[in-house]
Amino acid sequence: MTRLLLDQGLPRSTVELLKADGWDVVHAYDCGLSTARDPEILEYARSNNRAICTLDADYHALLAVSGAAAPSVIRLRRQGLRGPDVATLLRRVWNELKELIDNGAAVTVTERAIRVRRLPIAGDQ
Repeated sequence: MTRLLLDQGLPRSTVELLKADGWDVVHAYDCGLSTARDPEILEYARSNNRAICTLDADYHALLAVSGAAAPSVIRLRRQGLRGPDVATLLRRVWNELKELIDNGAAVTVTERAIRVRRLPIAGDQ
């Protein structure tokens, strides 16, 4: 199981739900990153070999501009999700995309689709 960092805007209750399934997951708040800026969170995730799950579009932009190959970022474009909903959604994404996430991907999850771009993001994709 890939190591996962949940960003500030996601419910902290999701951590315990996924840990109960054996996931290695932490929340930004519990890592002392509750007021950290996005580049700091990216660096923490990269240094600790964790994919990021977020509601924030900035992470994909930061990855594209930097040309970084890691960390993977899963952006949930679904507001108002509660902890159990986020956990269910992440389980689904993981089942479908584990190998891509393990190898570097920018994932966007909407109500209707899941889009994936391999990292590093190149301008010609």
